[in-house]
Amino acid sequence: MATEFLVVLGLVVGAAVLAAGIYNRLVDLRNRYKNAFAQIDVQLKRRYDLIPNLVETAQGYLRHERGTLDAVISARNQAAAAAGNAASNPGKQDAMRSLAGAESGLHSALGRLFALAEAYPDLKANQTMSALQEQLASTENKIAFARQAFNDSAALYNTARETFPNLLLAGPLGFSAAEFLTLPEEKERDRPEVKF
Repeated sequence: MATEFLVVLGLVVGAAVLAAGIYNRLVDLRNRYKNAFAQIDVQLKRRYDLIPNLVETAQGYLRHERGTLDAVISARNQAAAAAGNAASNPGKQDAMRSLAGAESGLHSALGRLFALAEAYPDLKANQTMSALQEQLASTENKIAFARQAFNDSAALYNTARETFPNLLLAGPLGFSAAEFLTLPEEKERDRPEVKF
């Protein structure tokens, strides 16, 4: 009787230790992908801060192109709002998809602005505009690296929550899958071209 009790007690303690280990591992991995998204968020904010300066510089040269400038600012504001929502909910499907869509719209608007700037030699030669474009290009590269790190962390987390025996506890403990941050139709391959 006492031996059976000790065996049952040993199994219960062993199961509790295993469950605690799984829980702690999933928490660690979830915090890693959230931290990885925070690195994206820093770079996105830097880019969002550069865009009004870029538009302000271009405004004097592109007086007749108000629609393009307004579209860039509108797309920037939508992307900043989506990034704020994603920062509150990193890895959540709707937040990541909303951010990807807003980023795609911003990419398109910036592409139109840069294409238009090519038609204005004085703007193209403006040192402030060149410096802002260079900073924006550098920030785009940092965003790409940070997005890759986030996706790697999210993949590691998703793999851990989907493997046995973790999958038995992940759902009931509230560990939902992390959504990757990808741009629709993989448009990140043709980022806005910045020419000097």
